[in-house]
Amino acid sequence: MGVFAALGTALCWAIAARLFRGTGNAFSPLTMNFWKGLISIAILAVVIALVQPNAYETNAVLWLLLSGFIGIGIGDTCFFKALKSIGDSQAVLVAETLAPLFTALFAMAFIGEWITWQQWVGIAVVLLSVDMVIKSRRRNTTHVFATSGYMYGVGAALCQAVGAVVSRDILGSGDIDAASAAFLRLVGGMIFVVPLIVVTRSKWLPVIESNQRVWPAFILATLLGTTAAIYLQMFAFAYAKAAVVQTLIATSALMSLGVAWVMGEKATKATLIWSIVALVGVGILVSFGTPL
Repeated sequence: MGVFAALGTALCWAIAARLFRGTGNAFSPLTMNFWKGLISIAILAVVIALVQPNAYETNAVLWLLLSGFIGIGIGDTCFFKALKSIGDSQAVLVAETLAPLFTALFAMAFIGEWITWQQWVGIAVVLLSVDMVIKSRRRNTTHVFATSGYMYGVGAALCQAVGAVVSRDILGSGDIDAASAAFLRLVGGMIFVVPLIVVTRSKWLPVIESNQRVWPAFILATLLGTTAAIYLQMFAFAYAKAAVVQTLIATSALMSLGVAWVMGEKATKATLIWSIVALVGVGILVSFGTPL
């Protein structure tokens, strides 16, 4: 179940990324983070109120808030900084390649979660395929080398890994349900984002031109890319190893090819070949090792 939830997360992100394009430049990164978090928190609060889960342990609540503060709050901010500095292709390349590797290392070091050598091979195949697809789709895009941009990308990967390992540790123990974990992580992220908006004096509302209708696309993208995606991600951490989950989520770059195809765009031969290679890697990843 964890594997399917992780792949579902990747699919949600791929579709949401396309929908977010429809909002243009109306939202700044911080404004987008704020409204995505606020909408998702409100929806998950209603879900939790209806489901009425068991009481949470204080320890689990604090760790998940910290996970969201680091993984969503700081991590997303670093990623957006990398996007601005080195462009989307390089930012995604750095973050999506390093996050699963950092996650695997942190999981082994801090929660004693090891993966088999076959799974390491699967991770390598998947990440190589993702990298090659990103490079082939952005081969004509150039950006000035900026050390700070790459450092932000590494920082984003580190934060994602920390958030993933903490979430896996809490959810793997069964102390809390996925919806509550998603809610707490989003709240943790907002604890970082809101003060940052105040300090930087960023705008709370998007800048919308008179003929623009960005809210419908934004809300739909948020429902998929934030609300549903983070719930599925938390569900995945409850049933699968952290490194496996993070690697499968990285396939969102490949799933975006399918979304583009549905939208009428053609894929190159290279991207199709590497997508097939990635499927082989996913097969290796989920076929070996003790499922948890």
